[in-house]
Amino acid sequence: MSKVIKIKKGLDIKLVGAAEKKRLPVFEHSSVFAVSPGDFHGIHPKLSVKEGDEVKAGTTLFVDKNRPEIRFVSPVSGEVIAIERGEKRKLLRLLIQAKASKYEDFGKKDVSTSSTQEIKELLLQAGNWPFIKQRPYDVIANPVDTPRDLFVSAFDSAPLSPDMNFVLDGQEDDFQTGLNALTRLTSGNVYVGIPARTAIPALRQMKNVETVEFDGPHPAGNVGVQIHHIKPVNKGEVVWTIHAADVLFIGRLFNKGIADFTRTVAITGSEVTERQYVDLLPGASLEGIVKTTKGKNLRYISGNVLTGKQIDANGFLGYYDSQVTVIPEGTEKHDMLGWISPGFSKYSVNRSFISWFLNKLNFDRKYVLDARIKGGKRAIILSNEYDSVFPMDILPEFLLKATIAFDIDKMEQLGIYEVAPEDFALCEFVDTSKLEIQQIIRDALDKLRLEMN
Repeated sequence: MSKVIKIKKGLDIKLVGAAEKKRLPVFEHSSVFAVSPGDFHGIHPKLSVKEGDEVKAGTTLFVDKNRPEIRFVSPVSGEVIAIERGEKRKLLRLLIQAKASKYEDFGKKDVSTSSTQEIKELLLQAGNWPFIKQRPYDVIANPVDTPRDLFVSAFDSAPLSPDMNFVLDGQEDDFQTGLNALTRLTSGNVYVGIPARTAIPALRQMKNVETVEFDGPHPAGNVGVQIHHIKPVNKGEVVWTIHAADVLFIGRLFNKGIADFTRTVAITGSEVTERQYVDLLPGASLEGIVKTTKGKNLRYISGNVLTGKQIDANGFLGYYDSQVTVIPEGTEKHDMLGWISPGFSKYSVNRSFISWFLNKLNFDRKYVLDARIKGGKRAIILSNEYDSVFPMDILPEFLLKATIAFDIDKMEQLGIYEVAPEDFALCEFVDTSKLEIQQIIRDALDKLRLEMN
């Protein structure tokens, strides 16, 4: 029987717009795909193709200059029609015109008879390696390392997140094969965090891994929270992480011999008229897939409302994202009396509005929230706001101040090696100081990585 860990701190933001458990009917996918190096934090891309080149699914598009063994491949077969650059010739993205499906053949492999080095080389060649990240620093894992342990988050607790029961249904074999491959990459254990009382067969029947159940509000599904409560990261240690949806890609590589990155993506949000799931490849254009209400200014997000990236209405799916969210911008809305209104229908995490009390009476109440910040930046005040939604034995206010000052000794003492920007998403949501906390943590981790290397 797996261990159960109860998460008490956190916050479930209940929004209107969850995806219904049905898939989009047969759909002619986007003819143009975009692969952006910006989706892969901490790399310096070096192109391997030029405009006009024909590529297959699995063909290398660019590599990391500092670690050229790490390849980033095309998710689709077709022609490279554009290479877009920004200031100082910074590579922004590659556009690929999709054609008939063709795959690079990497050959089927038996995990049980493959060595650790052979498994690593296959993952690197087929472009699966970027899905494996490391703590500390929350960047793509270094293939020369041997991690202390490897952690898989098998559920997502963010607002309107995909239902893993629906995503994994029918793909149990690929999931188990992927887990078997991961067990060969670490000298320790592979821990899989699953939701408490889950009925997902693929998660209840896993082999060769240690399952840990988590019960509680978001961010219980964050792999950083799971690591902290299972086996924290200390200075000098390295652990690797991967999401369950990405484990499927590894399983398909070994079972089929191809780089098949097809994701089951949840189309969500209060302004989406057809909320459902659709199988998409990373970088797919969302034109024609996301159908929304008319007459409003809308915020399109690749990912969830807390950690996702804003995109255009006809933008492209992020390489790591399994969710698309559309909410109102709120620019045309003006609240009478502002913050002094009674607030019967306003969302509140404290006692600012009457709705805080009404939420206690109706736990299933859902809200339509817009993208307005509703206030300007203020001084950081120790008000216990962060601590109430931060389920780690870390002092988030003090860690944030240490990162702003870049006091390395204090950052280490306060747990900087354990965290990633997404772990502070709820702190940013409840913050009355209106700070971009995730970006502050991201910048600090980058500077610390350069300092330590």
